[in-house]
Amino acid sequence: QVQLVESGGGFVQTGGSLRLSCAASGRTFSLYRMGWFRQAPGKEREFVGAIVRTGGSTTYADSVKGRFTISTDNAQNTVYLQMNSLKPEDTAVYYCAAAIGFGGYNYWGQGTQVTVSS
Repeated sequence: QVQLVESGGGFVQTGGSLRLSCAASGRTFSLYRMGWFRQAPGKEREFVGAIVRTGGSTTYADSVKGRFTISTDNAQNTVYLQMNSLKPEDTAVYYCAAAIGFGGYNYWGQGTQVTVSS
């Protein structure tokens, strides 16, 4: 089993920055890919970005490309989501997720709220 705990959410003005962290514990050696998702009120959860732990390749949703950056500290079993140039439409609960293979995500964190004021 793997446990994921997000932190770093909060309230920020348009154009501001936040950095989210996701600390993994448990059988972390089994993890292949870490991802970030978000869910705004009344909307479906959407993919934000992901990173492969070995090699560090990343993918991003078009809506955040160029503004958000995912990085990982494998020694600390932590993945980060650096969010710059935040917009009100980025307001959502952000979730960290982990996958042990090439398929879907197996583990999810509890989420952290990000609110961007206009």
